Amino acid sequence: MYDYSLYEYDSIVIGTGAAGYNAACRLTQEGKKTVAVVTEGVNCGTSRNTGSDKQTYYKLGLSGDSPDSVRSMASNLFAGGSVDGDNALCEAALSARCFLNLCELGVPFPVNRYGEYVGYKTDHDPFARATSAGPLTSKFMTEALQKKAAELNIKIFDRLLAVEILKNENGVCGLLCLNLNNGEYVIFRCTDIIIATGGPAGIYEDSVFPECHTGSTGLALDAGVSLQNMTEWQYGLASIAPRWNVSGTYMQVIPRFVSIDENGNEYEFLSEYFDDIYEAMSAVFLKGYQWPFDSRKVMTGSSVIDLLVYRECVMKKRRVYLDYTKNPFGLDEIEFTKLSEEAYEYIRKAESCFGKPIERLAKMNQPAIDLYASKGLDITKDYLEIALCAQHNNGGIAVDLWWQTEMKGLFAAGECAGTHGVTRPGGSALNAGQVGSLRAAQYISASDRTIVSESDFTAISEKALEKHIQFRKAVLTNDGNADELLKKARRRMSDCGAAIRDRKAICEAVSEIKAELENFESNVGAGSEAELYKAYKLKDTLTVQYAALSAMNDFANVTGVTRGSSLYTDEKGGLREGLNELFRFTEDDGNTVGRVQQVKIENGECVITWRNVRPLPSDDDFFENVWRVYRENKNIY
Repeated sequence: MYDYSLYEYDSIVIGTGAAGYNAACRLTQEGKKTVAVVTEGVNCGTSRNTGSDKQTYYKLGLSGDSPDSVRSMASNLFAGGSVDGDNALCEAALSARCFLNLCELGVPFPVNRYGEYVGYKTDHDPFARATSAGPLTSKFMTEALQKKAAELNIKIFDRLLAVEILKNENGVCGLLCLNLNNGEYVIFRCTDIIIATGGPAGIYEDSVFPECHTGSTGLALDAGVSLQNMTEWQYGLASIAPRWNVSGTYMQVIPRFVSIDENGNEYEFLSEYFDDIYEAMSAVFLKGYQWPFDSRKVMTGSSVIDLLVYRECVMKKRRVYLDYTKNPFGLDEIEFTKLSEEAYEYIRKAESCFGKPIERLAKMNQPAIDLYASKGLDITKDYLEIALCAQHNNGGIAVDLWWQTEMKGLFAAGECAGTHGVTRPGGSALNAGQVGSLRAAQYISASDRTIVSESDFTAISEKALEKHIQFRKAVLTNDGNADELLKKARRRMSDCGAAIRDRKAICEAVSEIKAELENFESNVGAGSEAELYKAYKLKDTLTVQYAALSAMNDFANVTGVTRGSSLYTDEKGGLREGLNELFRFTEDDGNTVGRVQQVKIENGECVITWRNVRPLPSDDDFFENVWRVYRENKNIY
């Protein structure tokens, strides 16, 4: 039998982002379980390596005289559609606790002179619940939680790629990992696992997720648990080198949009669609507020800009850029009063009715220029290449009100957990990651699951290990092509299953991916042991693509409509004048949002089911009853 390292802990957390560190800290602070963290790269992940113009944290209102309540916030989260009410209530009820914990750990959320945590409105937010510590809010969170984990002496196993959840009839019993340093296998014997590996970022080529973040959602699919709402993503315009959202003031200063073909010819393509250049510039301005692509804003709103960029990039095979050095459409000066009233009033109040886009950006938000400079790009001189990119998965692994999956002992927290629906308030993902990891830790700390016997575990782990050794031998025998196949798979996904979804292309892709998975060990090569992990990453990517595209195909067949941050081509639908037939669609009338679609893989086939959302729990708590049960079990059941 192949040699391997073996460790024993009560609980394993996979991932070193904000959710993963919080889960480990909360478990350790309870003092009832031994805990370790496994990560393929301690400095990887979205929460550490990404941000936006003003990265938002969404929580209960904690300032001013506007009334707010837990129930109100829960109702707003639930209203996003295809959201489970118990998750929404938990995210609202624990938002203040989780936010204030971050404040105590040193995340610099601003307060006024009286100590109020002032807020602002974000997208899909009827209250001013949003706050921010700047463009790197989630990075600050991750660093603060990492520091706390170090203070608690939590063991971090770096450079380990989790490749299989070990289980028996009673649920989780261990975890099998690949050591990226030496290619050897490492096994953990445990009773509980929290997956906190972020969204399945690696399935798309056009992506604003950091390149070091690919996700491990296939780990859950291979374990036999369900994903839900995998049709629901956020897509938006982003620079591709470096990867960064071009939201907020990046759009509100009205840059010039240009595309360049393979022969070097340049096109200011917005003028090819808009008859009125001031209508075009007003739409560009609105992309700052309305950054995510939104199918409801296609026919008359700003999301037509996203479609025009997609048309240039994908359909015409051109590269698209933002130019901050010149005003659009050859204008020496913009007549700002001719913009929409909303655009004009904003720019006027910002005292920026002058000059070129870069001059307006320097006036309104100099750090936005500095950010790109810190990444090696001078947008005061150079074009900024952009595309319509995947930014966030609103779906993910199906969990209950304790963030536990269908498998006992297996939990998911952060973006990999599917607690969001069709839409969500901007910044609610950061709150959901903190709440979900706390809930999972609370439940695990109160549970009495026991570690499987040594003899039973040996049989389970060595059977799994034998399978992976065969996988290893197969892919190391073949010529190294994993990188090439991964790029091809990601390009296919971005072309057919991103913001624009063509049913015929999706069906073809599903068939191709299924065949690729069935013949994986015959056709995929890692080249060397140092690149073995690439074969695992490709398999994870194809597995998640298979489930996601199958879900999209089913959604189109069952509902026939478009909703959220995607557009399903429908030859019987409506089309905005001047756009291609690919962009014809039928808008959802609201009848789909009370249902949740779930997908799992059984015997190589995607099995898709639909269920009603779990409703918002009724508010009939009587204090004495709650207190009595709390004294017995802290209401963890």
